Amino acid sequence: MKDSVKDGAPLGIVVVGASGDLASRKIIPALFALYCQGLLPEQFNVFGMARTSFTHEAFRAHIAENLTCRYAPGESCADRTAEFLARCYYSAGQYGSADAYLDLYGIMRSIEGQGSVNRVYYMAVPPGVFLDVARALGDAGLIACDPRREWSRIVIEKPFGRDRATSDDLVREMHKVFTEESTYRIDHYLGKEIVQNLMVLRFANLVFEPLWNREFVESVRITWKEPFGVGQRGGYFDGYGIIRDVMQNHLLQILALLAMDRPTRFDANAVRDAKVRLLRAIPPVGLDDVVTAQYTAGAGKPGYTQEPTVPAESLTPTYAASVLRIENDRWRGVPFFVEAGKGLDAGLSEVRLRFRRPPGELFGNAAGPIEANELVIRVQPDEAIEMRIMNKVPGLKMALQPTPLNLRYQAAFNAQIPDAYECLLLDMLRGDRSLFIRADELEAAWDIFTPVLHALEANRTRPETYPLGSHGPKAADRLAAQCGLQR
Repeated sequence: MKDSVKDGAPLGIVVVGASGDLASRKIIPALFALYCQGLLPEQFNVFGMARTSFTHEAFRAHIAENLTCRYAPGESCADRTAEFLARCYYSAGQYGSADAYLDLYGIMRSIEGQGSVNRVYYMAVPPGVFLDVARALGDAGLIACDPRREWSRIVIEKPFGRDRATSDDLVREMHKVFTEESTYRIDHYLGKEIVQNLMVLRFANLVFEPLWNREFVESVRITWKEPFGVGQRGGYFDGYGIIRDVMQNHLLQILALLAMDRPTRFDANAVRDAKVRLLRAIPPVGLDDVVTAQYTAGAGKPGYTQEPTVPAESLTPTYAASVLRIENDRWRGVPFFVEAGKGLDAGLSEVRLRFRRPPGELFGNAAGPIEANELVIRVQPDEAIEMRIMNKVPGLKMALQPTPLNLRYQAAFNAQIPDAYECLLLDMLRGDRSLFIRADELEAAWDIFTPVLHALEANRTRPETYPLGSHGPKAADRLAAQCGLQR
């Protein structure tokens, strides 16, 4: 696909839902960071569209609050900020109204002139209005029909549907307006530096490949924790729950990169082919393989069903743990313990590969037990890769102790670690689809969790409970123990 950055073609970026939190905290600051680094075309403009009534000046003041000068320090900061904001415009309207987008188009043409312009439409709106926006854009005639002259690309945020059927419907209906090639399904976890490094860690370091299989790996644990509750997002979250919000997308994407076989080459289709093969090797999760739970009041904060926008009788889980199995020759028999939860005792995202212990007791019982090696890949906070190995304790006797070999990204590279949205937006502008989710990849991911989601809802399964700020439900400890793990 064409690279808007290299070819220098004029670019119009339309952020639908521009008055919202996602746009003002993540998307527009990421665009500003790219601008400060000279990574946007010389001729570009940002157009916000939402239902909120803003003038251009009020919109600029609204988004300016979250612009930071990581890439434009010192005296240049104010100048760069002013230059960027001068390229930002706004139009108010209803998301599903073709007339609203025609009004927006009038503003765009008054700024850009009548020449050819590439367009990005970023949907920073609730999933329930994706189709309304797409259809209205199509009805207004704002989608380029000849990509050889100019292109239109659409970026949509997860969750992509609620299950396999609704996901398929969304894909099918979106394809009536945007082709698969012009659709970029964004999962911001794939833009995180440490997640992108998973492929490099595995395939650029020969030392790992012989060990990356069931002969040497005993178990894999993928953990996602947030220390706070849903807060003001309760209305959205209650319609989806933690499995749809985190596990089916963020954590499955990490698992796929971690466990897939080597791609035939390093390009978008080959990488995503390898991920799809891996996901299709995972059988659907059953009720016996999952624990769901909901946080109650703790640490002086309300419980989930006491949050102002959550129904008092809600059965929506805020925590889930699941054991996934990969039925292929590389991983058969290795449990992948995946957990995600809000209102837990820490903010953390990490992967732990636990290797098998060496056979026998070569050094004798007096030296102490030989613990299993672990490779820990911490996604956040403080990105790091740590290898826990056994070492001799200095001294006159033979005593062993596990010690970490630690690579902390910030200290090792002394560089700015880009925000995930910066990476993904730049890839999208370049037409690089490697870190975006293809339709068949979405199908395979939903097939893993759709049956258990339907079973939980049909049975009206009541979640376990855990106090906000705690370690999580005890049932998850028991599920982990079945895999030989200790949470």
